[in-house]
Amino acid sequence: MLMAAITHAQQINYVKGKVIDKKDKQPIIGASVVIIDKDKRVIKGVSTDIDGNYSLPVADKTYRISVSYIGYKSTTGVAIDRPVINFQLESENNQMEEVQIVSRAKAATGSGMVIDKRDQTSSTVTIDAKELEDMQAASIDQALQGRMAGVDITASTGDPGAPMQIRIRGTSSINGATDPLIVLDGMPYDITIPSDFDFATSDENNYGQLLNIAPSDIKEISVLKDAAATAVWGSRGANGVLVITTKRGSIGPPAISYNFKGSYSKQPSPIPMLNGNQYSSLILEEFYNAGRQFSTTEFAKEFQYDKNDPYNYYNYSNNTDWLAAITRVGYLQDHNLSISGGGEKARYRASVNYFNQNGTTIGTDLNRISARVNLDYVVSEKIRFTSDFAYTHIDQNALYNPLGGRDRIRETAYTKMPNQSLYEYDEYGNLTDNFFSPAATAQGAYSATFNPLAMASAGINHQLGERITPKFSLQYKIIPELIFNGSFLVNINNTKVKTFLPQIATGRPFTESVVNTAFDQDGDSFTMNTSMNLAYSPTLGPKHNLIAFLRFDSEDSRRASQYLLATNTASSFLTDPSVDSRTNLSNSTSSAFNQSRSVGLLATAQYKFLDRYIINAGIRGDGNSKFGAGNRYGVFPSISTRWRISGEPFMKRTDKYIDDFSLRASYGKSGNAPRYDYTFYNIYQNYGFSYLGNAGVYSTNLELSNLKWETVTQSNVGITLNMFKRLYIDFDLYRKRTTDLFYEDLAVPTYNGYSTVDMNVGTMDNQGWEFNVTGTVMKSQKFRWDMSFNIAHNENVIREVSPLYPRENKGRVTQNNVYKVFVQENNPFGSFYGFKFKGVYKDKNSTIAVDENGNQIVGPNGDKVYMRFAYPSIDYVFQPGDAIYEDINHDGNIDYKDIVYLGNGNPKITGGFGTAFTINGNLKLSVNFSFRTGYDIINGTKISTTNMYSFNNQSTAVLRRWKKEGDETDMPRAIYGGGYNFLGSDRYIEDGSFVRLRSLGLKYDFAKNLMKRIGMKSISANVIVENILTFTKYTGQDPEVPIKLNGSNTVVDNSTTPPIKTVTLGLTANF
Repeated sequence: MLMAAITHAQQINYVKGKVIDKKDKQPIIGASVVIIDKDKRVIKGVSTDIDGNYSLPVADKTYRISVSYIGYKSTTGVAIDRPVINFQLESENNQMEEVQIVSRAKAATGSGMVIDKRDQTSSTVTIDAKELEDMQAASIDQALQGRMAGVDITASTGDPGAPMQIRIRGTSSINGATDPLIVLDGMPYDITIPSDFDFATSDENNYGQLLNIAPSDIKEISVLKDAAATAVWGSRGANGVLVITTKRGSIGPPAISYNFKGSYSKQPSPIPMLNGNQYSSLILEEFYNAGRQFSTTEFAKEFQYDKNDPYNYYNYSNNTDWLAAITRVGYLQDHNLSISGGGEKARYRASVNYFNQNGTTIGTDLNRISARVNLDYVVSEKIRFTSDFAYTHIDQNALYNPLGGRDRIRETAYTKMPNQSLYEYDEYGNLTDNFFSPAATAQGAYSATFNPLAMASAGINHQLGERITPKFSLQYKIIPELIFNGSFLVNINNTKVKTFLPQIATGRPFTESVVNTAFDQDGDSFTMNTSMNLAYSPTLGPKHNLIAFLRFDSEDSRRASQYLLATNTASSFLTDPSVDSRTNLSNSTSSAFNQSRSVGLLATAQYKFLDRYIINAGIRGDGNSKFGAGNRYGVFPSISTRWRISGEPFMKRTDKYIDDFSLRASYGKSGNAPRYDYTFYNIYQNYGFSYLGNAGVYSTNLELSNLKWETVTQSNVGITLNMFKRLYIDFDLYRKRTTDLFYEDLAVPTYNGYSTVDMNVGTMDNQGWEFNVTGTVMKSQKFRWDMSFNIAHNENVIREVSPLYPRENKGRVTQNNVYKVFVQENNPFGSFYGFKFKGVYKDKNSTIAVDENGNQIVGPNGDKVYMRFAYPSIDYVFQPGDAIYEDINHDGNIDYKDIVYLGNGNPKITGGFGTAFTINGNLKLSVNFSFRTGYDIINGTKISTTNMYSFNNQSTAVLRRWKKEGDETDMPRAIYGGGYNFLGSDRYIEDGSFVRLRSLGLKYDFAKNLMKRIGMKSISANVIVENILTFTKYTGQDPEVPIKLNGSNTVVDNSTTPPIKTVTLGLTANF
C-alpha cells in the first residue's frame, strides 16, 4: 500500500509557464489555463497571475492543456510534452467586435446572422454591462440613463419596483405601442401591458417587467434604432429594439463570484409648506376676500383653539408636516452568487439573486428572488445545444391609491391641513396610538381627504409575481456554409394583486360601503415563441463576401384574469373579498381572456466587395391576429449600405491614425399593431332594460374590419470615425414618419348607431440627429483616462389630423385647473393648450379691458368695459388681486378664443457624459452625468399648493400673495371657492431642463499577490453616490417626470415620489 502511494505520487508532474500577448509581449492577467482529458473534460484549471504565470499538476500523460481569454484566440489541445510551456495569444478583434446587424441577440448562442461590427450598415449602439456593474439599480434600464444617444429613459417614480419609461428616437404612435421591443438572448421578452388595462383607473407603474431580469446576469445591452437594424424583429421593432445578452459559462474550472451592494437613500428636499399658524391666517383671508363671514360655529372644531375643549384643541392645534410623516430613509440590500465554468463539450453558468428595497415612502418595498441557469453543450462538430432557465419571484408593496389616483397619498400629504394631528388625542388631552382619522373635516370627507399616514401605513396594495422562462435552442451545421438555428421559449407569468382599504384609513363609519373594501385580482399569461433560421455564408474568394439569412418567427400569447371585489367586510382583519359584507352588499366579480397570435418571415442578405462596399437588403412579412382578414398581413422592406472610405487606396496615408472612416445609409419600413385584441369583432353586451319581460343585447362598437397597420418609414445617414485605436465617433441623421396612425374615438354621425369609431388617419414625424464619442484620453502602465459623451436631438411634429377629430370641443374651458390636450397639425404630439398668464391685477383700474393699441375699451353707453371670464355662460368680472390672462383677440372676454399653444413634454435634447480615471490598474474613479433639455412640465403640485381656493394647505410661495390694492406681485389673492385664479395657463408650465450627476463612484481592486496568498482570484470594494446633484430651474419636486401613458403624451407633475438620492457600498469576491 505504501509503495503504491509513493509510486502514484511520483507520477504526478507539474507544468508551468507564462501567457503573454503575441503583439506587445505583455503578460495576460486572468487567462484561463485548464488541463483536459481525451474526452475534452476539464480536470484542473487556474487563472494566470499578475505576471501571466501559471502552474498546474498533471496526473496523466494523455492530458492536454488549453488556454483562453476573452478577446483572444483560444489555444486548445496542446500536448504536455515538457515541464515549461509558454503561450502567446493572438488578439481576435472579430470576437470582441462581433455583432449582429439585425439579430444581435443571437451572438450569445452563436446562431443567427453574425457579422463584424465594422461591417454593420445600420444604426446601433452597444454598451458592456461591466460599465454599469458598480451602479445600484433594480433593473438594467435604470443604469442606462444618459448612456446611449437617442435613447431617452425616465423614471416613472422613485418608489421600489417602479419601471423606467424608454423612448427610442421619440414617440411614433398616438394610440399604438410606443415602448421598444425587449429581446433577451435572441427571443422576444414579453412586457406587453394587457389590452384590457384601464389607464384611467389603474396604476401603470406596476408594469416594470424588466425587474424580472437581474442586472448582475446581464453581459451587454444593444439598442437597434433604424429600420434596417430592427428588420429581423418586424412589426414589434417599430419603436426600436433593446437587446439584452446574459452571461454564459466559459472554458475553465468552476469560478464562483459573490457580489453585495447595500445602500441608504433619501428623497430630495420637498416643497416648503405653510405651518399651522400661517395656514389659519390664510383661511381667514380666503373667507374675507370671498365676502363670507368665517363662522366659528361652522368650523368650530378645526379653528376654535379652545383649551376648554381638550379633544378638539389638541387634535387641531398642531404644526404637522404630513409629507415628512410619510417619508423615511430607504435602504437596500442586493446579493448575487454565481458559478460558471466548463470544458470543450459543456459550459454552464448558474446564478441566484436576492434583492430587497425599502422605499423612502412608508408602505413601499420590493423583494425579489431570481435564479438563472444557462447551459451550452457541444454534441458534435455539427450539433450544438443550449438550454436556459430563469425564475423570478417578486413581492411588492405599493401605496394604496384611492380611486386609482396616481400617488394620491403624496398629493394629499402636500395639501392636508397642518393644524390636524397625526395621532388622536383623547378627551383628556392624552395622545393615543390611534391614527386621527375623523369622518369629516373642513377639507371634506373621504375620498377628498384622509389621513395620509393612516393610508400609507394601513392601506394594503400587495402584489406577488411569479415568472418562469425556459428556453431551448439547437444549432445544426448542415454544411460548413449553411447553419440552421432553432429556438423555443415559453414565458409563464402569474401576478396576484390584493388591495384592502381599512376603516382607519378613511375615518368613515363602519356602515358605509367604502369601508373595508377588499379587492383580489389574479392574472396569468402564457406566451410561446418559436424561431427558426438559416444562415448561408458561401466562400466567394478574397474580394467577395456574402451572408444570406432566412428567419421564421411565431408567437402565441394567452392572458386570463379574474377579480373579486367586496365592500364593507365585517372587520379590518377580514381582507378576503370572499367573506360576507356587513351591509349585505353584493360582491362584484369579473373575468377576462385574451389571445393573440403573430407570425413573421424575414429574408435578408448582406454583400461586401473589397472590404469597402457593403449592402444589406431584406424584406419582412408579418401577420397579426389583431387585424381583420383583409389587412392581417403586412410587408415591410429595408435596405442599408456602408462605404468604408478609409479602405480606399487614396486613404492609404491615413492608416496610421484612421482605423475606420465610413459612411452609412439606410431606409426601411416597419409596421405597428393596435393595442387591443378582437378589434374586428362586434362586441355585444346585455341591455340594461327589458321589453315585455325579455332582456336585450346591443353592439358596443363598430366592426373594425378595415383597420390596418400603422406604417413607420425611417431613413438614416451616418458617419463612423475611429482613430488611433482609442477614439470612436458616430454621427447619425434620421427621419421617422408614421402614417395611418391609429386614432381612437373619432366622432361619427349618431344615426349610424354609434357616436365614435377608431380608424387609421393621420401622420406623425420624428426627425433629428445623434452624436456619440468615446475614447481614451491618456493611457500608460499606471494611469488611464477614459471619457464618453453623447447627445441627441429629436423633433416630433403632427403632420396630418383626421377631419373627424373633435377639435372645437377640445378647446373650451369653463373651470379652473384644466388644460386642453389635443392633436393639431404642425405641433408636437403631447402638446398642451391654455391661457397666457400676464400677472395680477394690482387695482381696479388695471381690470379695464384694452384694445390692441392699449386704449381702454368703452361700451355703447360710454361705460368702461371690465375684463370678464367666459361671457355669457359664466360672466365672471375680474377683480383687483385676480390673475391676468392675455386677451388674445382684445374683446374683453377671456374664453376659448384666447386658448393658445403653451408647450409640450417631448425633450428636444437628451444625452449624457462621463469620465473615468484608473490609477495603477486597481483604483478607479468614475463620474457620469445625464441631461434632458427643451421640454415642458405641467406643475400639478404647484397648482394644488398655490390656488388658495379651499381649506387645502398651500406652499410658502403664497406668502407673497396679493393682499391689498396697489400690491405688485405674481401671486393672486386668496379667495375661498371663487374666482378663476388657477385656470390652465403658462403660469404652471415650467421648463423641465436639467443636468443631473447620475453617479460618482470609487472602486478599489485589492492587490493580486494578496489574493494569491489567501487563495482568492480577486476582491474589489466600491462606494457610489447617485442623483446627489441636479441643476435645474424647475420649482417642483424634481424635473424627471415621465410622459403619461394614457394617450395624451403629456408630462404632469402630480407629486409622485421623485428619484431618490442614494449612497451605496459594494463588495465583489471571486473564488
